[in-house]
Amino acid sequence: PAPARDPHGRATPALPPARDAVTEQLPKIPVQEAEAVPERRPGTGIVPGAAGRYRGPDNALAADRARQARMTTVGAVTERWAPEQAGPVHEHWRLSPPVGPAADLWALGALLFRAVQGHPPYPEDSVAELVQAVIAEQPAFAEECGALRPVVESLLRQDPTERPSEEELRGWLRSIIRSAPEPDVGRRTVTLPPMLEAGRPSDPTRLPIVRHRGELVSKRKRRSGSPRALGRLLLVAVFCLVAGAMAFALLFMPSEEDRTDTASPGGSPSDQGGPAPDGSGEEPEEGGNDPEATDEPVPAPDGFEAVSDETGFGLALPEGWERGTGSDGQVTFEGDGLVLTVVPGRDGAAEFGEAPMEYQLQSQPELQGYRDAPWRSSGSLRSITVGQVALAEGDFLWDGGEGRQFVRNRAMLIGDDYHVVMVQGTEDDRDAISEVFPTIAESYRVR
Repeated sequence: PAPARDPHGRATPALPPARDAVTEQLPKIPVQEAEAVPERRPGTGIVPGAAGRYRGPDNALAADRARQARMTTVGAVTERWAPEQAGPVHEHWRLSPPVGPAADLWALGALLFRAVQGHPPYPEDSVAELVQAVIAEQPAFAEECGALRPVVESLLRQDPTERPSEEELRGWLRSIIRSAPEPDVGRRTVTLPPMLEAGRPSDPTRLPIVRHRGELVSKRKRRSGSPRALGRLLLVAVFCLVAGAMAFALLFMPSEEDRTDTASPGGSPSDQGGPAPDGSGEEPEEGGNDPEATDEPVPAPDGFEAVSDETGFGLALPEGWERGTGSDGQVTFEGDGLVLTVVPGRDGAAEFGEAPMEYQLQSQPELQGYRDAPWRSSGSLRSITVGQVALAEGDFLWDGGEGRQFVRNRAMLIGDDYHVVMVQGTEDDRDAISEVFPTIAESYRVR
């Protein structure tokens, strides 16, 4: 047919055929062919059904791979691992609880626990350990959550069906907020005067105070009466008192030469203020224990006898001890299996120095066996000053030819000469030596 023309003589395009006519012209498709669904590819996870299609893993292996990939991507974060998300994959994995809003409630509970307690409800050292703990163990108790404790512990239940719903949680939190007490007014809270409160009229009689710029934040005004300034003042006062006490001690305390080591067991009883060696409680006369030269007789307590030797010294010996033979300026006494060695001024300070402790440890010939022994031990070393006499004491133990030898030794610098009092025995005689040595050594006199 000829194309239609408008009133002006121009040709108009032909209209498309009607919908029904087009439908009638299409080929008819059989019903079975129209309802058929293309076969899905393996591993695509497309499962047809009446309610729609399921997009996800289609077998247990694919589901486990997805779970491992999520563990690697998410990591050890408790909020992201609800028990239904962390469960292992079994052959019946399609029957596991679905992941839905309950997992979000679990994440909220873990977040509240972390925010209030300061740490997560499960340890997050390893993602594998976290996933296993979420499934097999209960979370930590929310002991410090206060009023939120029942809420947090309910949200962290392992069974998703036992967790509260969104409506229950909203009502629970609303009731907690309504019943919460008002916060206490802090010490630094500023209370506004009535004229500045909302809804109250201002006071026309009060005018603003004109201040210079920066005056309100002046450090001098802000710190003038602060507790920190008071603390600094007290600290300075304490330092002044300590310095004053030290100055007083330096000015008025006796000098080192006039003091005696009262803690030493070898010190004289008169200096210590204690009883005499005989236990009678009577104090000896002044200067009685000073080993300087004197013509006074040697005091002898019970069980001892006074001895004045021809070499120019005197001391108190246990009864029954006999004088032996000595060499190299030594005088020996023996008794009860012990040996007393006295050296009355053989060595001089000009040759061996004026330090009795160094002379005793490094130069005294009577202790040469101690210095040469492969095994040796010393103890109770002390330096003492008695009046004008400097002395040193010590206990010495070493392996000798006749077994272990034990010695208590005292080296005294009297004038310019060294005097030695030494009691020697075996290690088994330690108690016996310690019993007689103090009396012998303290009674030593130079005539």
